[in-house]
Amino acid sequence: MARTTAMRRPSTWAHYVALLKKDLSQELHTKDMLTSMGLYALLVLVVYGAALAQAGSELDILQMAGGLLWAVVLFTSLMGLNRSFSHEKEQGCLEGILLVPMDRSVIFLAKATANLIFLLAVTIVVVPLFFFFFLGQAGAAPSWPLAFVCLLVGAVGIAGVGTMLSTITMNTRGKDVMLAVLFIPLMFPLLWACVSATTAVMCATDGFMDTFVTSMALAAGYDVVMILVSWVLYDFVVSA
Repeated sequence: MARTTAMRRPSTWAHYVALLKKDLSQELHTKDMLTSMGLYALLVLVVYGAALAQAGSELDILQMAGGLLWAVVLFTSLMGLNRSFSHEKEQGCLEGILLVPMDRSVIFLAKATANLIFLLAVTIVVVPLFFFFFLGQAGAAPSWPLAFVCLLVGAVGIAGVGTMLSTITMNTRGKDVMLAVLFIPLMFPLLWACVSATTAVMCATDGFMDTFVTSMALAAGYDVVMILVSWVLYDFVVSA
């Protein structure tokens, strides 16, 4: 008598790992997103250098460093998010993925994780260059390594919300402009909190730790709320 064995359905974790590996292997093969993000960040640093070259010694670069650094991170991430679903759209992969019987939110988590990894990879290269070119003479306060906490918390929010918005704008006309129009206003609360915390640890004025803790609490709260909302709504968005 022939024995029949039922095929086990892959777990949610297996789906997540498979999708994440797909995105990482695709990017390691093409390097499209990392290259575009890295070059864009370097070009922004060059523009900063040209714009600040004639500022003179009266300019307090430390007070501006947090805002300048986060402008690089924000617009560099926007460049990457514009290409986030380019492979799925061009090759028709997304339709195939949607045919798989799995929770659609797993697609969001895998894509957001991949975007987070790419953003952190570029940030690791850009931040030392920023410090070398703009803070080499001014010298940040000893507490400046706490800025990496700000960068991590901010990158999590950018990757989560950005993945949701890039999915929404994937099939729209002028998707690059539409993504920027949606992305930057939604990022403002997170950007404000991260700039405040980064500036506080770089300048280390009196009571800077209170400012840092309060700003990081606001940023972390933003991350939790917005990523949960994106996770809940993603099934509707990606299937629309």
